[in-house]
Amino acid sequence: MVNYREILRMTADGSYGIRQIKADAHCSYDKIRETQEAARAKGISWPLADDVTNEELQEFLFPGKYTSLSIYQMPDFAYIHKELARTGVNLTLLHEEYTNKCLAEGTTPYRYTQFCDKYRRWAKVTKATMRIKHKPGDKTEVDWAGDTLPIFDPVTGDADPGYLFVAALPCSFYVFAELCENMQQESWQSCHIHMYNYFGGVTRLLIPDNLKTGVVTNSRYELVVNKSYQELAEYYDTAIVPCRVEAPNDKSHAEGSVKYAETWILAKLRNRKFFSFEEARAAVRETLEELNSREIKSRKGWTRKKAFLEEEAPFLKPLPKEPYEPATWLPEQKVGHDYLVSDGINKYSVPFDLIGQQVAIKTTRKLVEVYFHGERMAVHARQMTSQRDPIVKLEHMPAEHQAYLKYTEEELIAWGKGIGPATQLTVESFLHRGKEPEQGYKFCASLQKLAKQYSGSRLEAACEKLLECTSKPDIRTLSSMLRNGQDKVRKPKEDQEQKHTSTGHTRGADYYRNLKGGAVK
Repeated sequence: MVNYREILRMTADGSYGIRQIKADAHCSYDKIRETQEAARAKGISWPLADDVTNEELQEFLFPGKYTSLSIYQMPDFAYIHKELARTGVNLTLLHEEYTNKCLAEGTTPYRYTQFCDKYRRWAKVTKATMRIKHKPGDKTEVDWAGDTLPIFDPVTGDADPGYLFVAALPCSFYVFAELCENMQQESWQSCHIHMYNYFGGVTRLLIPDNLKTGVVTNSRYELVVNKSYQELAEYYDTAIVPCRVEAPNDKSHAEGSVKYAETWILAKLRNRKFFSFEEARAAVRETLEELNSREIKSRKGWTRKKAFLEEEAPFLKPLPKEPYEPATWLPEQKVGHDYLVSDGINKYSVPFDLIGQQVAIKTTRKLVEVYFHGERMAVHARQMTSQRDPIVKLEHMPAEHQAYLKYTEEELIAWGKGIGPATQLTVESFLHRGKEPEQGYKFCASLQKLAKQYSGSRLEAACEKLLECTSKPDIRTLSSMLRNGQDKVRKPKEDQEQKHTSTGHTRGADYYRNLKGGAVK
């Protein structure tokens, strides 16, 4: 048996001449040339795995030429490798197609076990991506690194931890990493958005660990994904498949890439001192490019970036036209009597008929959305700094509250004048009694309600009576007077004037005096 391993090793070294290779490998010049040319054509190069034998090399370099198995039709492994990248294609289907082709051509096919074994060996020898387990563009594995990067305060010298998000594509081992100030939901989602932009596409599956920002419950009987995380996955048309609890091997490539990133990013930056997250993020991005450009030890001449661009990037799903806006769902809140809800920073209004109901709140950097039974009931532009007053929309308020907001001093005085002079004086008393006119708005609003309930004429009469008694009328007294009908009670003087001004005959003292003297003439 020709020592193909030695020929490839000495050829790759470059320091050996053809004569020395001939002497050490114990073969002819022609065999050496033939082996070198076949290796170049097949893409086989040194170093090779230790378990790759000379028999296997002979079979792949010169299929069917030197073995008694030449009666079998050797599969086209390059074609098989390419087809495995397509969605739904597996070795069972390809073996069936290969068998049908052999039967049509009158040749003998390998059985399925030999077919798969020979493909695995071919993939090992040629250092091709192993698509038996990992199809290109199929999975993305994500996790947080265990170690952190300290960020120092330039004034106090205190250090805050920077958390490293790591994502890996199992097929090409391509890595994405980003430094974050925390591991909260918003940072988790932002990292995914930046990750997809970095990859330039989306994989079919997304495999996270069982952290709370991603998975609420993961048991034998139930899987509940964080609502915000699920929305992100639906937007990018990918499916979340969390690894099993306490089973890191389910995302072994992410675990391996995390350790690799800790070495080539965090450990590499360990002696540098950063005084801002922007500076640290820039350093992480720089070392990330170096990591993806490093040669893969098991694939000479290949880097993660090259493997990604040539073998995986074409199979990614396209990105949406616009990047996803990170969103967070807050715990449900009960709407209070002030029809306000909170995003943790400010208060926002909802329609007043939701008072007493439980509502869900969705927040982004730009918006606050309120949902009731899955239907969006209110949306506000989000204020990221604390405001003194709540953010209220006019249409969310009851009619009387809306009217209250529309009050002005001039409009109220004009309304009082329209009712009568006494009502106008009462309105002016309410508006000018405090430091500012707005302090009397609610009393004027109550006055308007009394006018609607009892009529303007009765209110005018009640105000006139009350002003005769006091220069500071109040709503409680006016309401009591109208309720008890005191505005209808006339004074004695008014009754006398009414008596003299009434029509008809009035019989005075002269009439009765004449009755004593005789008949009236």
